[in-house]
Amino acid sequence: MTINAEVPVATARGGPVAGAGGHGQQEADEGSGADLVLPLVAVGGAAVLAGYGYVRRTRRARTRTTPGVGVVSPRPPVTPLPVLERQAGAALVQADDCLRTSREELAFAEARFGAAAVEPFVRALRDAERELSAAFAIRLRYDRGVPEPEEETARRQALAGIVGRCAEAGRRLDAEAPAFDQLRALEQEMNEALGIAEARFRELAARTGGVDATLAGLHARYSAPAAATATTTTVTGYVEQAKDRLVFATTHLNQARQAADLGHTGEAIRSLRSAEGAISQADALLNDVDRLADSLAAATELVPATLTGAEADIARATTAESPTGPLHTRLAHAHTTLAAVREELTGGRPYDHDPLDALRRIVQAMLPLGGTRDGVLGAAAWLVGRSDIGSADGFVATHRGAVGVEARTRLAEAELLLTTDPAAADEPALEARELAEQDVRVHGNPYAGAADERTSGVGGAVLGGILLGEDPDGGPPLTFGGPATRKRRVPPPT
Repeated sequence: MTINAEVPVATARGGPVAGAGGHGQQEADEGSGADLVLPLVAVGGAAVLAGYGYVRRTRRARTRTTPGVGVVSPRPPVTPLPVLERQAGAALVQADDCLRTSREELAFAEARFGAAAVEPFVRALRDAERELSAAFAIRLRYDRGVPEPEEETARRQALAGIVGRCAEAGRRLDAEAPAFDQLRALEQEMNEALGIAEARFRELAARTGGVDATLAGLHARYSAPAAATATTTTVTGYVEQAKDRLVFATTHLNQARQAADLGHTGEAIRSLRSAEGAISQADALLNDVDRLADSLAAATELVPATLTGAEADIARATTAESPTGPLHTRLAHAHTTLAAVREELTGGRPYDHDPLDALRRIVQAMLPLGGTRDGVLGAAAWLVGRSDIGSADGFVATHRGAVGVEARTRLAEAELLLTTDPAAADEPALEARELAEQDVRVHGNPYAGAADERTSGVGGAVLGGILLGEDPDGGPPLTFGGPATRKRRVPPPT
């Protein structure tokens, strides 16, 4: 822009006017340095981003499991086979305990409401029994090497099958537990339930005298040296143990009655169920003595006929052909055994021998020759097997807190054989009883303490935890139901 005719002067646009002493030149040099920093920062940032992306791609390549280039991650650790075996054994014991305790409380419900009212729970119990029986059958095959030890995958599947069957048994009981609680309705009908338990307690208390006399008679009858291994030793002390449980029961019945009167419903229910468990086991102990007396009486009548029938079978086998080799050895052994039993019958007092043991020896001697499933020999085999199974089952029921899976598995095997091959059921039944006794000895004798400790303090805890199957951690006693409901808490007072 010009004002006059003189030569125009250009104005500066966007920059300072040059000054003296080179000051303008210095500012220009600084601006040029700043212009160089920005590209360097950009290049450095790009390099950092590229490095970060490379690291991420490398890590993905190392950890990915899909096919491709890179290192495959290691397989997760495999549970050792012995650990799986212990888990399967624990599942069998737990399921068996649930069945036994469910069966016991179901008896009290039936006494209160009748058979028709408890029919759904009886069906659930039978379903659970079938599942548990199948689980024990898998365990039996597993113990015999089926699948073979080299087939680790198949053995793992077998153990998984055991756990699955036990879980299904428990689920069947758990499904009916709420309806069972609704039927009993102990919160509203505590007095009626207490009345049932107290009546059963009084019945058992009055019965102990008669059973004690029965047991004394058995010991007197089978006390000769020839009967030193008499079956009566299996029930020695049972009446005293029944009395101990009744003492435990009366204490908890009184506690239940007092708690109910004070309106402490939860405490009353726990005490009632403890008493019911003790009453059930006292009943089982007394029943074992009576059952043994009946078996001995039946065996006494059956021994002569069984002996005669076995001798006739040997005579026919000997005259039919001239036995040689292994058959001759088996016939000779059977003949020797029968002759010894015959001598016991004809010499001395008629009860110097154990009739059940005599039947057992006859059946075992004739077992290699066949013919022990029918006729008088079949009846003898069934009587012996049933008696030994009852003895083992009663011991497990009254000491279940201490009995492990091996004894229960042998018992399950004997029960299965009794329906298919009675003569073979005797051996696993005897083994089951022996293993159960060993388990109890390992846990210690719960009756070693003073009498007043059996119903309170440490003695009561041992009696409840090891024998009665109560929760040793302070939860409610076991009741009808499976693993998911066995420790369910009682509802608050209403």
